[in-house]
Amino acid sequence: MQLGRKITGGKYHFFRKKKKFSLRVEERKVKLRETKKKTLRGLGGNRKTILLSSNLVNVINPETKKAKKVKILNVLETPSDRFLARQNVLVKSAIIETELGKARITNRPSQEGSVQAVLLKE
Repeated sequence: MQLGRKITGGKYHFFRKKKKFSLRVEERKVKLRETKKKTLRGLGGNRKTILLSSNLVNVINPETKKAKKVKILNVLETPSDRFLARQNVLVKSAIIETELGKARITNRPSQEGSVQAVLLKE
């Protein structure tokens, strides 16, 4: 049957139009490139800075408890989807190669305006 039609051929009439909160949000994939950000308007007029691409990461060394901003060299593996690592997509819990060594991303870069990671022991 056609979409929006009953089995008898009559039309379904929707009781209201789609509201902003019920619309789907376009999926964002943060790529490993030159840093690019975008500001979105949320509900209530709130502002949200999202990341479109990045090549910098704030790495925290667990031994010294110090943070340092370094370059991302490569995405090594992504536990959620191995194809994301091949495309150099930055997601939470992805293991990346930095100038300091291997690190695991601890935040959600597509929701926040930066990439945070913790250095891994080798």
